[in-house]
Amino acid sequence: MLAHGISSEDIQMMQEGGNLRYIWLGATHMLSGYDHLLFLFGVVFFLTSTKDIIKFVTVFTLGHSITLILATFMKITANYFLVDAVIALSVIYKGFDNNKGFKSYLGVKSPNLLIMVFLFGLIHGFGLSTRLQQLPLSKESFDLFLNIISFNIGVEIGQIVALFGMLFVLSVWRKRSSFTRLSKVANDALMMAGFLLFLMQMHGYLHSIDEEGFGFNEDAHYHIHQDMDEAEEKRHIHDTL
Repeated sequence: MLAHGISSEDIQMMQEGGNLRYIWLGATHMLSGYDHLLFLFGVVFFLTSTKDIIKFVTVFTLGHSITLILATFMKITANYFLVDAVIALSVIYKGFDNNKGFKSYLGVKSPNLLIMVFLFGLIHGFGLSTRLQQLPLSKESFDLFLNIISFNIGVEIGQIVALFGMLFVLSVWRKRSSFTRLSKVANDALMMAGFLLFLMQMHGYLHSIDEEGFGFNEDAHYHIHQDMDEAEEKRHIHDTL
């Protein structure tokens, strides 16, 4: 499942429910949005004071709320694979910045982090908007606004839940010597995860603009992956016998 995916079950649920459904979808969407969560994890990785955590999370929240609300209400959209690819790059950026990559490898001072978190927040919000616009949103302006706000409230609820989990894990880990020893490795892994997400989204983008360019259409591509999975499962069963 690609990041921010809107399933047919989600669409059916929205058609049958009201704004509370949008709140629920927003919350679950954020909790399953691993690109958002990876970026947020990178943002708070080295933050220890409550003041700094609130400041950076608020700026990120403000950024993604602006584009989520405005882009959806004004029906501004783009190829969601490309938007998600840029979001993946934001994950790479945060890991690189956490490892002092600008100073160590480029010999320059890193850009203002607060500004960068806000700018990436705008992009993350646009990514959320491109997927929200796949839902059967109301055609009436006021009801549409309520749909968007409800979804955004859900997103913030999901973000708060995820954030508390991250902060708990980090607070426990910081008390151990392994944190200092492995913090660079952890952010290297963050960059690698972002790179893999980027490749995945670009793979989806190429399919979305030219299905036949791979030599087979989307349906054939799905069956090829399915056959590969079945072959791997049979091989695993054979190895265990």
